[in-house]
Amino acid sequence: MEQELRNLSKAWISALVSICYCYFISFRISKGVLRLITILPVSILFLVLPLSFSSVHFCVISALFFSWLANFKLMLFAFDQGPLYPLPANLYRFICYACFPIKIRQNPSPSGIANRLRKNKPIPKFVFAVKILIFGVLLHIYEYSDSLPRFAVLSIYCLHIYLELELVLVFVGAVVSTLLGCDIEPVFNEPYLATSLQDFWSRRWNLMVSAVLRSTVHIPVQRFCTRFLGPDAAVLVGVMASFLVSGLMHELIYFYAIRLPPTWEVTCFFLLHGVATTTEIAVKRTLRWRPPHRAVSGLGVLTLVSVTGVWFFLPQLLRNNVHERAISECLLVIDIAKRTLFISSS
Repeated sequence: MEQELRNLSKAWISALVSICYCYFISFRISKGVLRLITILPVSILFLVLPLSFSSVHFCVISALFFSWLANFKLMLFAFDQGPLYPLPANLYRFICYACFPIKIRQNPSPSGIANRLRKNKPIPKFVFAVKILIFGVLLHIYEYSDSLPRFAVLSIYCLHIYLELELVLVFVGAVVSTLLGCDIEPVFNEPYLATSLQDFWSRRWNLMVSAVLRSTVHIPVQRFCTRFLGPDAAVLVGVMASFLVSGLMHELIYFYAIRLPPTWEVTCFFLLHGVATTTEIAVKRTLRWRPPHRAVSGLGVLTLVSVTGVWFFLPQLLRNNVHERAISECLLVIDIAKRTLFISSS
């Protein structure tokens, strides 16, 4: 554990120095290919950083923050696009925007207040507390996993992944929001209330990743394909390209956690959902299909995501006992927190 914390300190120092370098070269090198080339060493470093960890959580978080999101943001920044442009007011904000999956909440215009109130609302505190409680219960249920049916254990794993990802990102967002003194957009928007695959992936699940993929993949592919395929087909190609890139980046994250060659199961998961989502969009456009009741469509979406997740998303983790390592790390953190509280109270 001590070695992991030392590696964590070294990784963050390297990342901060690298981000500072990117900030200052923007004053000397104008947007374009040359700036992209000067940023390339930083991107390579960010791809290497997760390899310095053996902890599942440190590997996955550093891969998501640096290897994926920070690299994509810097790629956009090279051409004066994305969340790092216009250049933030100071270096401190630039570091936060680059290193963390956050988006500052903008003041809505009067005409857009109703729409803003309707979506991306902050999670109520009692809902967040319930999710923490459920996550804690899940960790203790694992002690009895041998006596539970297989489908129940797999369902618990799916719920665990969602809850832990959301809780970690909400915690990081809350810390950064406090440091910056501003409100940030929620990372998740209650994905269990999704009424369609398009709603789930574009408006509810991991919104920071969706926003980065939209800027780096979807929009450029759509613009390129519009001249050949027309606007309607180009949108569908852009959606498929986003799912493909998301699958490849998840394969990279799995490699960091497992350290074995990819099996492409995760890519198949995202390609399957890309096909399903583009089909859904096309059907809505061409047939003007009227969706069923929210309860029916919501249940269908959650069932499809859960079943395909069990088929394609979980097998690599289960075969390589990543879930056991992750659970052990969570229990270790809880144990350390309990001992710290006990010592401070006594």
